Amino acid sequence: MGIVQRQSLRNTVISYVGLGIGFVNTTLVLPRLLAPAQLGLTSILVSLATMGALVSALGFTNTTLRYFPYFRDRENGHSGFLALLLGLPLTLFVVVAGALWLGRPLVLRWYAHDAALLGPHYGAMLGLALCILLYNLLEAYTKSLFHTSFSSFLTDVLQRLLIVGSAALYGAGVLSFDGFVLAYLGSYAAIAALLLGYLAAIGELHLRPTRAVLRVRPVGELLRFGSFALLGNISGTLLLTIDSLMLGSHSFADAGIYTIALNISTALAVPFRALYKTAYPLIAEYWKEGATDKMLDFYRRSTRLTTALGAYLALGIGLNLSFIYSLIHRPEYAAGTLAVLLLLVGRLTDGITGVNGIIVVTSPRYRYDLLFNVGLSGCIIGLNALLIPRLGLTGAALSNALALVSINLLRTWFVWRSFGWQPFDRRIFYILGLAGAAGLVAWALPGFQNSWLTLLLRGGVLTALYGAGLLLTGWVPEVSALARKVGLPIR
Repeated sequence: MGIVQRQSLRNTVISYVGLGIGFVNTTLVLPRLLAPAQLGLTSILVSLATMGALVSALGFTNTTLRYFPYFRDRENGHSGFLALLLGLPLTLFVVVAGALWLGRPLVLRWYAHDAALLGPHYGAMLGLALCILLYNLLEAYTKSLFHTSFSSFLTDVLQRLLIVGSAALYGAGVLSFDGFVLAYLGSYAAIAALLLGYLAAIGELHLRPTRAVLRVRPVGELLRFGSFALLGNISGTLLLTIDSLMLGSHSFADAGIYTIALNISTALAVPFRALYKTAYPLIAEYWKEGATDKMLDFYRRSTRLTTALGAYLALGIGLNLSFIYSLIHRPEYAAGTLAVLLLLVGRLTDGITGVNGIIVVTSPRYRYDLLFNVGLSGCIIGLNALLIPRLGLTGAALSNALALVSINLLRTWFVWRSFGWQPFDRRIFYILGLAGAAGLVAWALPGFQNSWLTLLLRGGVLTALYGAGLLLTGWVPEVSALARKVGLPIR
């Protein structure tokens, strides 16, 4: 796990710097400057653009991570793979953008309650879709080159700084709200352009098409895999976007409140995302080499680590939600408190079950993942249709949590049934028990009138009890190794 640990550590550091910026952005800037309906609009625009980019990509982001090891040949420009990777999806985007524009009346009718807010910015959504498509394709390429830190910096740090700066200009009256939306779009365009420049700087921007790319693997095979991956990606993207899209038809204000709840819960997913960025190409290499022993070892160790981190972060966020919402100074946003707790349950399950999805989608049995994903898509749409009219944004969060729990349990079972691998041992349950006990003690502590003191007391007790328990027991060797590196006397 050497390369994974180095890249994951860099990505985690970058991600948590970005998390701090994102927290300021989410809790101290955007909610204070934007009404819930305005914040909901940005969420709807990003969700619609993400879906358009996803369809245009043809599943080539997954295809790159799965098949690039066969094309890897730097001296020969990787046989022109990048030209193929960009050419087909960007060509299809022209068709998708045309369809989205022709479908504008239907979209505005779906969001009839806030059509006056969405209509003037519909064109910006198409530009946003193009930027997201280009960035996602380039990021998949850089992941396959094992260059993940710079893309993490772009999305987790730079883009958030650009959004904070745009919001500050809007708050100062320098930008109108229309100008803020265009600046928001500009942040996506900037990171796509910078990633393109980064590839040029490291000598990996091979844009000249070659016939050699057709001889490495049949294009039909790539397209078939991409088609399956596309259908699978739709469900994954629906998990992230369908809540906002369906909530938006009910109320842009609810979508804005839900966006804040989703952003708060995102802190739990940071270490998982950092690991998965490097795990995907590594697991693809393991499949290519037939290194199943290494893959199983990685599966178990990564699951143990994400369980330990996830449990700690979930408790830390859940115990201090009142403090987090107090920083926003807009009481209407606190309506998302229960939604945050439900979202944390789903994200924690995703971490505990480990890299099961990556194992399936990079395996020879990747087609079976499509069945899970199609089922997940139908499940989450059906649950949202049932629960949002009754429970509003809480119903959207409940749907999200149920979908995440269900898909991860199914994938874990499938990996065990298909390959005889499962990532759990008794230490996983010990870790969860320790986290629960430490969290219960911290929750039982009396609160202070000063919310900062309550935060410090509960957070300090949770950290001391949980951290000491992990170090004394040695249940997570990576934590003990890190403690020894910083000079703690751990055996």
